[in-house]
Amino acid sequence: MARNIKQLIAQMTLEEKAGLCSGLDFWHTKPVERLGVPSVMVSDGPHGLRKQAGDADHLGLNDSIRAVCFPAACATTSSFDVALVNKMGETLGDECQAENLSVLLGPAVNIKRSPLCGRNFEYMSEDPYLAGKMAASYIRGVQSKGVGTSIKHFAANNQEYNRMSCSSEVDERTLREIYLPPFEEAVKAAQPKTVMCSYNKINGVYSADNEWLLTKVLREEWGFEGYVMTDWGAISDRVQGIRAGLELEMPASGGANDAKIVAAVRDGSLDEALLDRAVERILNVVFDYMDNRRPDAVFDRDADHQKAVEVEKECAVLLQNNGVLPLAAGARVAYIGGFAAAPRYQGGGSSHINSSRVTSALDAAKAKNRAVTYVPGFPTDKDEADAAGLAAAVEAAKTADVAVIFAGLPDVFESEGYDRTSMAMPACQNALIAAVAAAQPNTVVVLHNGSPVECPWAEDVAAILELYLGGQGVGEACDALLWGEANPCGRLAETFPLRLEDTPCYLDFPGDGKTVKYSEGVYVGYRYYEAKKLPVRWAFGHGLSYTTFGFANLKLSAETLDDTGTLTVRVDVTNTGKVFGKEVVQLYVADKTGTFGRPLKELKGFAKVALAPGETKTVSLTLTARDLSWYNVELGDWYAASGAYEVMVGHASDDIRLTAAVQFTTQKQLPLHVSGATTIGELARDPRTAPVVAQMMQQAAQAFGGDGASLTGSDSDQAMMQAMMNGMPLKSLMSFGMMNAEQLDGLIAACGGAPQG
Repeated sequence: MARNIKQLIAQMTLEEKAGLCSGLDFWHTKPVERLGVPSVMVSDGPHGLRKQAGDADHLGLNDSIRAVCFPAACATTSSFDVALVNKMGETLGDECQAENLSVLLGPAVNIKRSPLCGRNFEYMSEDPYLAGKMAASYIRGVQSKGVGTSIKHFAANNQEYNRMSCSSEVDERTLREIYLPPFEEAVKAAQPKTVMCSYNKINGVYSADNEWLLTKVLREEWGFEGYVMTDWGAISDRVQGIRAGLELEMPASGGANDAKIVAAVRDGSLDEALLDRAVERILNVVFDYMDNRRPDAVFDRDADHQKAVEVEKECAVLLQNNGVLPLAAGARVAYIGGFAAAPRYQGGGSSHINSSRVTSALDAAKAKNRAVTYVPGFPTDKDEADAAGLAAAVEAAKTADVAVIFAGLPDVFESEGYDRTSMAMPACQNALIAAVAAAQPNTVVVLHNGSPVECPWAEDVAAILELYLGGQGVGEACDALLWGEANPCGRLAETFPLRLEDTPCYLDFPGDGKTVKYSEGVYVGYRYYEAKKLPVRWAFGHGLSYTTFGFANLKLSAETLDDTGTLTVRVDVTNTGKVFGKEVVQLYVADKTGTFGRPLKELKGFAKVALAPGETKTVSLTLTARDLSWYNVELGDWYAASGAYEVMVGHASDDIRLTAAVQFTTQKQLPLHVSGATTIGELARDPRTAPVVAQMMQQAAQAFGGDGASLTGSDSDQAMMQAMMNGMPLKSLMSFGMMNAEQLDGLIAACGGAPQG
C-alpha cells in the first residue's frame, strides 16, 4: 500500500514520536491509533517461535505457545548448507505469519571466541565467513515470507559473564576481520529488517550509544536500511542512543525514556530531525510487515516437525568411526544413558521453545522394531555417580553386539545468563563411558551438547556421533543416522580442542567483570591452533561419512588477480564409496607474501554437493580481492599485498587435498609516514622509496671503500651488516658518520617525510 511516511510523521505530536521509540510492553511496539499506526509483535527465535501470550519474560522462564523447535545454530551451521537454512527460514517465516509476528529475533552470529560461552549453542561459528553466509541465507528465507529478522547481538558479545555492563576491549582490525564480518555479510547480502545491539560496551562505549558502530559502520559503510533495536534492557543514555543511530528501545520504559527524548528536543540538545529519522525507520519496517500480512497462513506443527527431523539429519557430525556405524540390521544394541529416552535438544534462556512434540531415539527404535534394550546408566540432570546404574550399563553392553551411549551436557551446564566453568562433561558420564568401552569394543557415543566438550575416552570408543542440540526431531534423526537410513554429512563449525587450557583466550576469558581483553586478536579458533601448531581433538570443518570422496582437477580461471577482478576456482569431487553421500568442499586462502600477523589460512568458500556412488560433480567457487585481504587500520580499508597467494581445497581445515597458486597485484598503497625513526629496511621494501634507499646504500658502500654493489667482508660479516642496515633508523645514519643533518633531511624529504627540525 502506498503511503507517505514523512507526511504521517509530520502529523504526529512530539510525544507520539518519542513514544514510538520504545515498546508498548515486553513484545509489542506502540501504536498511534488516530493516524492508523498499528502495534506489532516481535518474538524470540532463532530456531523456533517463543511467542508468549501470557506473562512475558526474556529468559524463557514463562510458558510460550506450542511451537516447533528446530535445531539450534550450533547444529544448523554444521550443515554447511545455505539452501537448508534458507528453507528452514522460510518455514519459520510462515509460522510467524500464522502467529502474527512481525519480527523474529535472530539469527545470532556472535563469534565463538571461547567454548565456555554459555550461549554458544545459539551462535553459529568460530569463523566469520561461514557465520555470515549462513546468516544471510537464513534471513533471506524468513524475510521472503514478509516477516522481519533481527540479527544479533551487535557486537562483540562473546560471553554471558557481566554481559550487560562489561567492556569488550578489542582493536579495530580484530573487530573488522573476526567479529563484524557476519553482520556485514548479512546486511549487504540480505538486509535484515532490524539489527539488535548488544548489552556490552565496546572499548568503553555501550553498543546502544556507539555512533561509530550504529551509524558510521552499519549504515554509512554497509548500507543498512532498517532500524536498530536494543537487546532487552540494553538502553544506556536514551538521548545519545537516538544520536548514535539506535531507534527502538525494548521493552517498555514506563514512559521515562520517552520523556527524556521530548525534553531533549525541547531544550535543543537533540535535533528533532534525528527523532523523525528514527521514527521513519521504525515505521518503514512496521508498515512493510502490515503490507505483507497473510492472515490465512497456517502453522502446521506436524508437517514442520518432520521438517525439523530432516534438518537435523543434515547437521549431525560423525566425529569418528572404525566401521561400527551404521549399525547392522538385526544387531542387538544396548542403548545406555537417559538422553536416549529424553534427549537434550535445545538450550536454556530466551530461545527456549515450548515444543509441540519430541520423539526420542529410543522411541524411534521401538517404532521400527529394532533389537534395542535400554539402561539409564546415569542421571542426565546432574553429575552424580550411580554405581548400580553403571554396573547395569556394563552388563547390558557385554551381552549386546553394540553399546550406544547417549551422553552430553545437562541443561544446567549451558544456558543464557552464565558461562560454563569447564569443558568437561559430567564425571559420572565419563566414568560410565570408560567402563562400558572397556567391556564392549563396539561402543558408540552419541553427544547432546551445545558447544565443545573434552572427550578423554575418545581413543577407546569405536565411533562418536555429534548431534549438538538437534531440535525436537533429534531422536528420529539420530535413529536414521545410526542405522544407515541417512548418511551423516555435517562438518564442525568450530574446533574441538583437546583441553580448555589450549584455547586462544584461556588467559583472558571472561575478564575481571569490568573489562575483557581480546588479546588473541584475529587468532580465534582454527586460526590460533594452526599458528601455534597445537594438536586438537577435531579440527574446524571435520566430519566423516559412510562413504568416501575424492578431489581432483583443481583449476583456476586465471593465474593472476587484481583489485577489481574475480577468480573462479573449480574442482571435481567424486563419491568413491558405495553409498549416497554429501561432501562439503572447503576453500581456504593463504597469504604467501610474508605479511606479518596473518593466519596460516582462512576459509573463503564452501559448497555442499550430493553424490551417488561413483558420481563426479564439478564445484565452482569464486574469490575476489576482499577474500585475500586483511583490514589495515591506517588505510581504513581492506588490503592485500601484491605477491603470491595459495588457494587450498579440501575436506577440512586440517585435511587439504589440492592447492594452486595465484599472483595478486594491487594498486592500493599503504600510508607512508617517513621520519627519523623509520628504518632503512622499511623504505627498501616500499616501491615508492626503494630507489632512493638503493642510491643511498650505494653511496654509503662507496664511502666505506666498497665496490658500489655490496659491503666487503666475509659472508657472515655481510649478513650482519645487512641486518643492521635493515633495522637501522634513518636518524642513526648521522651517528655512524654516514651523513650529516642536512643530508638526512634531504633523504627524508626525498622519501616523502618532513624534515627533522
